[in-house]
Amino acid sequence: MSLANDHLRKLLTIVTEAAIESVLVRDLDRLGAHGYTITEARGKGNRGVRNAGWDASSNIRIEVVCNDDTAAAISAHLQAQYYDNYAMIMWVSEVEVLRPEKF
Repeated sequence: MSLANDHLRKLLTIVTEAAIESVLVRDLDRLGAHGYTITEARGKGNRGVRNAGWDASSNIRIEVVCNDDTAAAISAHLQAQYYDNYAMIMWVSEVEVLRPEKF
């Protein structure tokens, strides 16, 4: 199924330490995200194995569906503020949304 271009948005995915969730949520709101989804995440990266079972070492996955400008603003801010001191990765995908008025 292919939708019209006005249905295209960006999906910004952030995987990071659960310890900074509250400050990230404030950043997302301030930078224009209309909403987000946060889930627990487990895995292994260059900082070792991250286990969602223990709060001090758990990770979260944050997904934000937004326009290009908002995705760019959020990712630039998070890179500048958090990359040096926290385990964090981000990626952006193009998605087709079925309710474009929500984003």
